[in-house]
Amino acid sequence: MSPELIEQITGFGFEYFPGEVIISLLVMIIIMILSFVIYFIFRKLDPTKPNKGFSMVVEFGVEKLEAFTVDIMGERWRKFSGYILGLALYIFFSFMIGLLGVPSPMTYLGNTFSIALCTFFLIHYTAAKKNKLAYFKRYTDPIPVLLPINLLSMWAPLLSLALRLFGNALAGYTLMSIVYYFLGVLSDTIFGGFISGGASFIIIPPVLQSVLHMYFDVFSSVIQTLIFVMLTMIFISQEDSDEEEDSQVESIKTQSEQV
Repeated sequence: MSPELIEQITGFGFEYFPGEVIISLLVMIIIMILSFVIYFIFRKLDPTKPNKGFSMVVEFGVEKLEAFTVDIMGERWRKFSGYILGLALYIFFSFMIGLLGVPSPMTYLGNTFSIALCTFFLIHYTAAKKNKLAYFKRYTDPIPVLLPINLLSMWAPLLSLALRLFGNALAGYTLMSIVYYFLGVLSDTIFGGFISGGASFIIIPPVLQSVLHMYFDVFSSVIQTLIFVMLTMIFISQEDSDEEEDSQVESIKTQSEQV
């Protein structure tokens, strides 16, 4: 279906959607396809035989993620690892897809704000579910006159999570753009007299850019994904945790916020 036909049917065209939003939809489609592929692969496996190859890697990853979720949130949150897996895959793929030369969804504040809003909703849903009407008392503690300040502080996790992802992604994109331009000019200055037609651009940039991409698009994507899911688990579990888990969660939260 062409963009012109979509515009005729819906009344608006692709120009109304930032490139990051379109790539975000593409990432979600990739994750959905991958999920169906894994489902059909495991559906055909013999449970009496050990897994091999791709299925073994998937099984290992899911088990480790479940254990990671239980370590941070507690045993009763084991089933929550499914949401954490989907969240981690979306963030990781959104960073990594930038290697293909397309806009990263994480460089659009609307995307990072949307996934942070999901965490924000789960935080307050968990708190309201556990505390019932006593949930509203937190906004008037220790004295009712602090209600405006408490309402403002309520949005801190949302802004922290959204701006953390957006800031790191945008910083990496900006630095790489500057590096691309500088190395192109440097390469053209050194080799431009020997190689005509602008082909000198391919001499220096690929060497240094590959190293920088390893950090900004691979290493940074792993770190930011890990931090986001850890903070998500910590913020949510704090609203429904026992005293034994509180000290462990608090220490993990302090370590993750320092990264």
